[in-house]
Amino acid sequence: MAFRVRRVSYFYLTVPDRPGEAYKLLALFADRGIKLSAVTAIPTGAEHTQLSIVPEDPSHLVAEARRAGLMLDGPHHALLAQGRDDMAALADLHRKLYDANVNIYAASGVNDGEGHLGYLIYIRPEEFETAAQTLGV
Repeated sequence: MAFRVRRVSYFYLTVPDRPGEAYKLLALFADRGIKLSAVTAIPTGAEHTQLSIVPEDPSHLVAEARRAGLMLDGPHHALLAQGRDDMAALADLHRKLYDANVNIYAASGVNDGEGHLGYLIYIRPEEFETAAQTLGV
């Protein structure tokens, strides 16, 4: 199998769009032992950035965020595909969702430079179970 697909939980966090904000947050996570499977940052207007945080242990993130006074939005659900960097397999994953009439409304991927790919797939809540079942997770 080219990809292992699994269900993941993610949380949104909005921060000011200023130098050092990501550093402060990531340093806090490191100090509190929070491990991440993925994180993305997208500007939301002129003064804020929305981070999408995929923790390895969602309950640990929630507990530590609460202690730190962070306002998380979530959990929300996504799919994380990891495996060989194989464009045909990635296209096949998309084809399966297309055949099931499931829309991917956002996705993000990265190659580790050694032939492996991580691909985060965001599906709308009303289609999530169909997508998960279609991909066997």
